[in-house]
Amino acid sequence: MKLEAVLFDMDGTVLDTLEDLYNAVNHSLARFQLPPVSRERVRANLGNGAAHLIEGCLPPARTPELAERVLADYKPWYAAHCRIYTRPYPGIPELMRRLKAAGIRLAVVSNKPDGAVRELAEEHFPGLLEAAVGEREGVRRKPDPSSVLTAAEQLGAARESCVYVGDSEVDIRTAKNAGLPCVSVTWGFRTEEELLAAGAERLAHSAAELENLLMNMP
Repeated sequence: MKLEAVLFDMDGTVLDTLEDLYNAVNHSLARFQLPPVSRERVRANLGNGAAHLIEGCLPPARTPELAERVLADYKPWYAAHCRIYTRPYPGIPELMRRLKAAGIRLAVVSNKPDGAVRELAEEHFPGLLEAAVGEREGVRRKPDPSSVLTAAEQLGAARESCVYVGDSEVDIRTAKNAGLPCVSVTWGFRTEEELLAAGAERLAHSAAELENLLMNMP
């Protein structure tokens, strides 16, 4: 294929957001006198949006009303504290610069709210991304393909010239739903075994390996 655009997932793929997410979840749980959860429990529930994350971190005896209240507390608190520990994964900014220099257009897509996605993209990857798409009206959460297809449209890239890069089973399903080839990275929120069980066909263990896969897509 002639590669024209790379569409990246955000959390667990280009940005290590776990610590800020972990702190935000436990902050909101504490506000309702609920027991804290481990980083691994937060990690296991990432990838399907904030509502799924909170649901997965509540005690078994939760009610829908409690879940809504904790989520309502979590969203603004995380939005105000999402840039404390969050950092790009090693080699990712350099990879993006090399891809851009090669004429490849770049975007990021996420299940985060659209405003947070754009803010984090601009802060950590200034001048590198031509599109940043999160959940908003008309753009549904992954694995619905609308965010990926919206990003491709904003880049002006044909679907058959795009590759999607992610770190979870949600990303694998998203790429399939969008009709795009997918590269799964192993440094994010799922293990290599989990990715293979979810149907991953191409694995990257480092930014250098990801670059090699992208530049040599069949």
